Amino acid sequence: MGHHKLQRFAENLTFPNLFQVGFEQLEREGFALKGKWREQFGNDNPITLELGCGKGDYTIALARIHPDRNYIGVDIKGARLWRGAKTSNEEQMNNVAFIRTRIELIDHFFAQGEVSEIWITFCDPQLKKPNKRLTAPRFLDTYNHFLASDSVIHLKTDSQELYDYTLNEVLPMRNCQVVFSTNDLYHTDYDGEAKLTQTFYEKMFLEQGMPITYIQWQNK
Repeated sequence: MGHHKLQRFAENLTFPNLFQVGFEQLEREGFALKGKWREQFGNDNPITLELGCGKGDYTIALARIHPDRNYIGVDIKGARLWRGAKTSNEEQMNNVAFIRTRIELIDHFFAQGEVSEIWITFCDPQLKKPNKRLTAPRFLDTYNHFLASDSVIHLKTDSQELYDYTLNEVLPMRNCQVVFSTNDLYHTDYDGEAKLTQTFYEKMFLEQGMPITYIQWQNK
């Protein structure tokens, strides 16, 4: 492991808004802020999650635009989370937090109805393992453990297969209301939040001429 990465891991331990809890500790003790995120943020504003957030590009960008909402980025890669945690602390962003964990464990961190919105941005499409896709039914069932009624979920991805799977297989089966969908976001007249910022990977894909797909749906 490189010295640079070790430095980031060490600095992660100093950030008051970055939470790292292992599976055994979650099973044994639970998570102290579950159902009490208002204590971390000091308000009752709506909470948005970015799942598989990487460096937290969307988490940071949306938190800057909407100071009246709270944003939490979730990823398993500590070296990536370091960037978002460091930026949010340097800018004293009180509406940003990060969790280092596997998405399979995400319902350990939130109580029923505590989250109002989810962004899934450029996650691993798991082309050979549909059950591991972050929009697979088992994951959507997990999200329902903590999502508020009529919450909104966004999927933004370069993967046409993940887009088709979600739009044509999963969402109809669950009777979810699709608010907007496109298989080529930057060749539409759409002017919503999905165009407000671009992640590191999104910029790379666009430079390669790859279309970006996007779905927004209301969860049921």
